[in-house]
Amino acid sequence: MTTSAAPANPGASTGRTGQPPRPNLLWSCGRAFCRIATTLLFDLQLRGIHNVPVTGGALLISNHQSYIDPILLAVQLPRMVSFMARSNLFDNQYFGWLIRGLNAFPVRRGESDISALKEALRRLAAGDVLTMFPEGTRTHDGEIGRIQPGMAMLVRRARVPVVPAVINGSFQAWPRGQKLPHPHPIRVMYGPPMHVAGLKGHEIVDLIDRTLRSMLVELRGGNPPLKPS
Repeated sequence: MTTSAAPANPGASTGRTGQPPRPNLLWSCGRAFCRIATTLLFDLQLRGIHNVPVTGGALLISNHQSYIDPILLAVQLPRMVSFMARSNLFDNQYFGWLIRGLNAFPVRRGESDISALKEALRRLAAGDVLTMFPEGTRTHDGEIGRIQPGMAMLVRRARVPVVPAVINGSFQAWPRGQKLPHPHPIRVMYGPPMHVAGLKGHEIVDLIDRTLRSMLVELRGGNPPLKPS
């Protein structure tokens, strides 16, 4: 993806100039714990981590298999990651405090949330990596669902590298309807940034859909998906 044209900087008020924020204590401690936990419980293994830029804003888009996906995508990266989280998760003041401390911010699901879009653009311009799940919700069967068309607007306006990623195994570890996760091997793969410059909205959505699906097939080694154990 071409990024030679500098984007408008809605994050200028933050004082950051495209450099990634330094991890805070909560993030550092949480990452250390989660690295141990994901290794022991899920034998977490990653491919292509070098495709995530080490500096500057980047949009990390992934399929969504379970609640633990944000952790799986971020736990081994050498920099902090921001997340969108559905707004009702912030209703509990203690949990809301926790996820805000881990760089999450709220988005109202099922409607056009302009404030969330502005916050996403601000963070990207300020040099953050922002993780998003373009399906909009967790899968019901382990497969990739419909890509939400609103994703294209953020991609076009952000003008940062768009890195695709796929997760396989977290649906089996924690499918819908199960209260807690259980051990199961999980694999994550990061792909090279996609070339989206000059594409129209529907072309961006189609590209995301094709890229994630082909990457998931590759990550599975061409094998059919596993059923929850």
